[in-house]
Amino acid sequence: MAVFNKFDSFVEAVAEKLHDLGADQLTIALTNSAPNAGNTQLSNITQISYTNLSTRNLTRTSSSQKSGLYRLVIADTTLTSTRGSTGPFRYIVIYNDTSTNDLLIGWYDYGTSLTLNSGESLQVDFDQVMAC
Repeated sequence: MAVFNKFDSFVEAVAEKLHDLGADQLTIALTNSAPNAGNTQLSNITQISYTNLSTRNLTRTSSSQKSGLYRLVIADTTLTSTRGSTGPFRYIVIYNDTSTNDLLIGWYDYGTSLTLNSGESLQVDFDQVMAC
């Protein structure tokens, strides 16, 4: 199972109103280079080519606050290589595509590099709720 890691700048960016997690478009980037917790924006990430990949946009299923804890739940996403291969990649990075500079939120480490051949899919399981 992939492990979620939060970028250090994420909580500060939320506190400074740079994210609207209830409305902004969250998207994933794929990389085979280990992200650094100190990275702040998408340009800090070495992405792989996406020419053969289905949509990378994420869908929010809920965004709410209860007893001072904010919870963001994202629907599982299926990435499909439409022609040719996609990869290799080991890390799936979540970023805010609406924000200036595409601010980073967190990343999943799959522990090993993956390649999707034409017609193959990977379901990204967002079973961990992001909470602030």
